[in-house]
Amino acid sequence: MKMKGVLWVVVVSVVVAAWIPLSHCSKKPVGVARKEDIPYIKCQVCEKLAKELYQQVQNKQAEIAPKKISEYQIIEIAENVCNLKKVEADWILRIDIVEKEDRLELVEQDSEGQCNSECKTIERACQEVIGYSDTDVAEYLYNSKPDIDSLRNYLCKDLSKACSSKPPPVPKDRAPGEPFVAKSSKEAEMEKLLKSMEGMPGAPGMKMYSRDDLMNMKNFGGEDGDEEDEDDDDDEASFPSKLGNVLRAKESGKRDWKQMVKKGIEDASMTLKKHANKVSNHIRQWWRGKRRTNSKKGGKTEL
Repeated sequence: MKMKGVLWVVVVSVVVAAWIPLSHCSKKPVGVARKEDIPYIKCQVCEKLAKELYQQVQNKQAEIAPKKISEYQIIEIAENVCNLKKVEADWILRIDIVEKEDRLELVEQDSEGQCNSECKTIERACQEVIGYSDTDVAEYLYNSKPDIDSLRNYLCKDLSKACSSKPPPVPKDRAPGEPFVAKSSKEAEMEKLLKSMEGMPGAPGMKMYSRDDLMNMKNFGGEDGDEEDEDDDDDEASFPSKLGNVLRAKESGKRDWKQMVKKGIEDASMTLKKHANKVSNHIRQWWRGKRRTNSKKGGKTEL
């Protein structure tokens, strides 16, 4: 009996294929932080970080009301707010670094943008600001319940010194950064879904496939296994193909992306239920065999 680890991958894949255009599913160049830009934006990053910490704590408190937010929940926000792999750091994706004369200015946009070198630079500056002080900031937020101005002064002047001096002028020969390219709302929503699923049991190392990848999938995982698992293996092997058929239907305009997502989730749910039933049956068979064995042993002893 085997439980394949591809189900989450396939479910996520079909969602990605449904929401994100094919051009976005192909490999994109990974942005690298421009460390030399950090001194010019560090204070601004710190001020925006303070605002974001305050707002996220307020939002969390409103979400769990009437319960009181715990210090652990605040620590979790502080730990994740500068990590682009976490939803708490999505605020970084809305910021564009704009060249203005001899300085760099952080301009907040209405939507999230593609993450290239600028977002990586802001992430790096944010991490330098908060450093190993995330628990100190969390404790301050929990105990003092400061307003935004007090939190900004504590974080940017007392704790990190990020705004203790004026940033230096930007060199005239500095190469301009890339232009801000907004994401579609569906792409932004998809990335949030992937981030929220990260670390979930049964979903390790999820990856995104293009439409072509899914449409061309014939099989998953080979043909090894016990004979009693063949039916389930067939279900799993045909699962990506079924999703590929759904995608083809989408391409021809027969289904919209919501129907595709629903179909993928329903198929995954059915496959998981089959596995659960199989495990349950194996346990029952094992237990009955054990009871029969014990009963025979008991009968021999009495004789």
